[in-house]
Amino acid sequence: MFYNNLSGYFKQRYNKRIKKICIDGGFTCPNRDGTCGTGGCIFCGERGAGEHIIPAALSISGQVCKYFSRTHKADEYVVYFQNFTNTYAPVNVLKERYDAALTDERMVALAVGTRPDCISEEVAGLLASYTDRYDVWVELGLQTSNDATARLINRGYDRSVFERAAAILSGWNIPVVVHIIIGLPGETIDDVAATVDYINGFSLWGIKIHSLFVMKGTRLEEMYRLGEYVPLTLDEYTESAAHVLSHISPDMIVHRVTADCPEDIFIAPEWILDKDNVILEINKKMEKYGWTQGCLYKETK
Repeated sequence: MFYNNLSGYFKQRYNKRIKKICIDGGFTCPNRDGTCGTGGCIFCGERGAGEHIIPAALSISGQVCKYFSRTHKADEYVVYFQNFTNTYAPVNVLKERYDAALTDERMVALAVGTRPDCISEEVAGLLASYTDRYDVWVELGLQTSNDATARLINRGYDRSVFERAAAILSGWNIPVVVHIIIGLPGETIDDVAATVDYINGFSLWGIKIHSLFVMKGTRLEEMYRLGEYVPLTLDEYTESAAHVLSHISPDMIVHRVTADCPEDIFIAPEWILDKDNVILEINKKMEKYGWTQGCLYKETK
């Protein structure tokens, strides 16, 4: 294997078959409700990155029960609060919703996806309170270290906010998974390299590498229709992804190397729909250059 993938980590950590249960916690986002902006990021749809989740009409406990009724069973499970901003509520509400998902003895971990501007000492303290019973990690959507691009994509915060959130979580010994996106409007492989150099300055546990795609009902779709955004080719994406993998810390856990989207709301580029082939092409690039994860890593501070 050319990089430390999440399934390999699960096998080593638990020595059991592990599955994620993706939960819609019923949260919104400060970049949608007017707190810091409206409309969300230009690539974000109405489900807030939860397009594959069981319908939110179900309660949290109902979503868990629905998942368990399916046939793809595992030995133990990770509860993943995925879409929108899953620390964006008073702490008592957060605790109530996290507890509602952690109702089965087979749950071994709690993963929470959120924005850096919704991390506080109080929130981190709540998350830390679960660590005596579960593995806990937080996933922070950085996307890019370039603040000009962040403004273009309507991210709603600058990178100093990420730095503050990472410091708070580190102080509570909570592992962080950073999300980055390859193919953002106007960015080149040099911008991707700069983002990698930036994240190497933090003690991050994991990374998710996303390929930007155009989805129905987004501002990015408008830009695509107007010719203001041209998606990357498969070759361009895999070249950048291989750069990321070869330059990140060799100890980091790679949770994802591409994105996926339901076909009914997907627009472009077509190559993203064949996820297995994208992974294969990334591996081919790594093999072509003789690279493995972290082989070109340089720690930055």
